[in-house]
Amino acid sequence: KSKLLFKLRLLRRRRRRRDRDPGPPGQNLSGPSRDRDYVPRERRVRLCDGSEEPTPLLQKTPIILAKPPGERCKPSAPASGAPSLEKPIMLIKTRDEGGKPGNTPDVAPSVSGAGTAKLEREGQRPTQPVYQIQNRGMGSAASGGAVDPVIGQTKLLPPEKMKHSIKLVDDQMNWCDSAMEYLRDQTDMLVVGVIGLQGTGKSTIMSLLSANSPEEDQRAYVFRAQAQEIKERAGNQSSGIDFYITQERVIFLDTQPILSPSILDHLINNDRKLPPEYNLPHTYVEMQSLQITAFLFTVCQVKSSHLYLYTVSISRFLQTAEMLKPSTPSASHDSTGSSGADDASEYYPHIVFLQNNARREEFCPRNLKKMHMAIDKLMAHSHLKYKGTLSMLDFNLFLLPMMENDGEDALTRAGSGPPLFSLLPGYRGHPSFSSLVSKFRSQILAMSRSQLSHTILTEKNWFHYAARIWDGVKKSSALSEYSRLLS
Repeated sequence: KSKLLFKLRLLRRRRRRRDRDPGPPGQNLSGPSRDRDYVPRERRVRLCDGSEEPTPLLQKTPIILAKPPGERCKPSAPASGAPSLEKPIMLIKTRDEGGKPGNTPDVAPSVSGAGTAKLEREGQRPTQPVYQIQNRGMGSAASGGAVDPVIGQTKLLPPEKMKHSIKLVDDQMNWCDSAMEYLRDQTDMLVVGVIGLQGTGKSTIMSLLSANSPEEDQRAYVFRAQAQEIKERAGNQSSGIDFYITQERVIFLDTQPILSPSILDHLINNDRKLPPEYNLPHTYVEMQSLQITAFLFTVCQVKSSHLYLYTVSISRFLQTAEMLKPSTPSASHDSTGSSGADDASEYYPHIVFLQNNARREEFCPRNLKKMHMAIDKLMAHSHLKYKGTLSMLDFNLFLLPMMENDGEDALTRAGSGPPLFSLLPGYRGHPSFSSLVSKFRSQILAMSRSQLSHTILTEKNWFHYAARIWDGVKKSSALSEYSRLLS
């Protein structure tokens, strides 16, 4: 037994010495027992009685190669030159995350919801970055952090196209709110209005400028033209103010005829009750016309005066409406300041005189020059912009011939002369109606879009601004005083 105990102690010393020795160079570089598993041979010891018994071997403690718990969740460093895609890229941060610059969350909320969150908890990363678009005007959807894809697609859709005009002011001179749903929050717009006498073709020309072509049926025009039975009884088709907006964000305002005899006849024969501030029907008709014209002078950037001939009475009517036009709201609410400064900041639109159903001799350069000289003398003291923007010569005057079919006109005007000229159209003295309407439309759309007020207005802001101006026109003390003088 003493010999056996001696051998066991010797074996332990040798094993300890072997564990401490690093071994020959180049064989074990990472410490003892790290390069390969050491399996000792089984040794047997002969006992006194001649039997052999295996010696007990000491088991080595296993070493687990793993990272500490604090370093397991840290992302590995990206390779040099390769972009890191571990963290998702945030296009627009939400309000509660964007308080400090560079405060990017480790895990961004994704559009997929619970499915992506489950993957994040299990330690799996998506192969592609998650993008999130945050819209400020989405209300509850923005506060919840999730974006409804249906709402996002709706925001990207083009504006709805109008099929026909709607009422902005009805026949009772009351404001209508139905046009609000067609307006958007953008500032690139043009507002075009029209005034004219009864039967001058205002609605037809406004339809051709906005959405229709001369070849279409007039019953499909966005502004309804006079039907045949209305023409036969000398009635008016339009009443109040009609509204239409195009895909190019041009707002067209068609109005009832000014100084209309059919409206006066309707008031007299139908015993329609007048407002208490008006005593006579003709005073009420004239004041309606002045209210509409003064309103257009304030909310339109381009106003077309539709007429057969520019007469002295029309000039006096326009100057009266300009005198009674409501003033442009100031930038500040205080009313201090000189009158010269108020006149300088007052807004006046561009006015275009349109001669409809013009005859061939009216296109003669000599007659055009005479018309320009007459307009210049009658509008000499006006603040309206009537020069140089849209014109055939110097002033904003445009002529349109009678609307007719070019093919039928070519056959009827072709003479029965020599065979060489029998198929040629007759001499017109002016371009065709279609080409002149196209030219007139392009010049209208190319006019400068001046600022209506001291602040830049969007389409929706313009609607509220126009509603306030219309309410101010109806309650204007200047118009009430002028009405009292007429009575």
